[in-house]
Order: sequence, then structure tokens, then C-alpha cells
Amino acid sequence: MTQDTVIEIHDLNKWYGHFHVLKHINLSVHQGERIVICGPSGSGKSTLIRCINRLEEHQQGTIVVEGTELTRDLKNVTDIRKNVGMVFQGFNLFPHLTILENLTLAPTWVRQMPEKKAKKMAMDFLARVHIDSQAHKYPGQLSGGQQQRAAIARALCMNPRIMLFDEPTSALDPEMIKEVLDVMTELAEEGMTMICVTHEMGFARTVADRVIFMDAGEIIEEAPPQDFFTNPTFDRTQLFLSQILTQ
Repeated sequence: MTQDTVIEIHDLNKWYGHFHVLKHINLSVHQGERIVICGPSGSGKSTLIRCINRLEEHQQGTIVVEGTELTRDLKNVTDIRKNVGMVFQGFNLFPHLTILENLTLAPTWVRQMPEKKAKKMAMDFLARVHIDSQAHKYPGQLSGGQQQRAAIARALCMNPRIMLFDEPTSALDPEMIKEVLDVMTELAEEGMTMICVTHEMGFARTVADRVIFMDAGEIIEEAPPQDFFTNPTFDRTQLFLSQILTQ
């Protein structure tokens, strides 16, 4: 890995039974880089980023995150997860805990942070995503957009250096998508290293340093957004863009 490379993936392969879901993936991610991964359903996008923090286990190839290789060594996995935040398509908030309690759970249990300090940090991050007034409500009392912003704040409470987003707006109503994308854009502008699986091409155009197109478990094309959207190299990419940009 070079000095500013934070994720290095080499010849990554993964199978579900006989189904080859990821095929010979090679990818380097640099500090502060914003990468958007797009492609049709079933192309392996979500599986790829879930492999980066070992939510999915790969069978061949290597993944190195900040100098630590992801293997079956649980200590390595734990160390990496402390610095890699993840936001899912579903909000994954505990429904029986308030938003504030959801945010302070991991810092107090995993990082052994004093409760008072954890609460102050949680409130700061809730303010950062503009829902600090919702801190003492339960997830079911919030809109979908508010719940997803709470999920982002919860990930930030672990002070990650890398954020992974797995289709964070796909479960939201159209009017709620913008408020979540605005928060993600703010994080990107502050220099957070981000990998985002999304179909939001407007977000990719304005925020991404690189857009990666996947199909059938392979990286077909990767390019800066200005090249990806105006001059895609491969017919499969052109077809995908023609379909998604006219929806």
C-alpha cells in the first residue's frame, strides 16, 4: 500500500455456493477519496463493500484496510471495524432505545467511553446531521429520512476514518432522499473517505472523485464522473446510463 492508500483490494473473489458473486476485483482507495459504486441489481456492489469490514467473507484474494489484512483473525476484524463506519439500506436502529441511546451504545461498550462523554459526543453528531431535537425520541417516532440521518450519526460516533454506505437512500420516500444526501455531501466536503453504493447519479456527479460501474460481479468501468457520464468506454456502461438517467 502507498502512504495515502487506505484500502487495497487485490484479485478478490467470492462465491455463494456455486454462484460466483465477485470476480477478480482490484481496487485501491486513497485517503479522502469519494467513490460511488453503481450498477444493476445483483451485480455484487453491496457484497463488495460488505467484504471491506468482513460482514461478508471472501474466499480468494486480499483486502487490506489501513495496513491490516482482513482474515479470519477476529482481532484484525475488530480493529478494522473500529475505524470503518457503515450505513445500511435499512436503518438498523434498536427500536426499544431512544436515538441518543442508540448512538451511545457502541462508544460506551466497545470503546469504553464514559457515559457523560458519549452523550455529549452523540448530541454533537446529532446536531451535525440536524436532528438533535429528536434525541430523546424512539426510532418509530421519526421519519425515514430522520432515522437514516440518525444511523449516519451513530456510525460517526465511533470516529471512523472510512465510511461505507450501502444504498442509504433506497428505502426512503423521494422527498426524504435529499436530506440524507445533503448530510453525506457535507461529510464528503469535510474530507471523509467514502465508498457509496447508490443509484443517485446526481450525487455521483457532484460528490464522487471516481465512479465505478459493476455488472455480473465484475468492475466493468471506473472513471472520474465527468468522463463516466459523458464518455463511457463500454457498451454495457452506456446501456446502464441510458436506462437509469431516463427514469
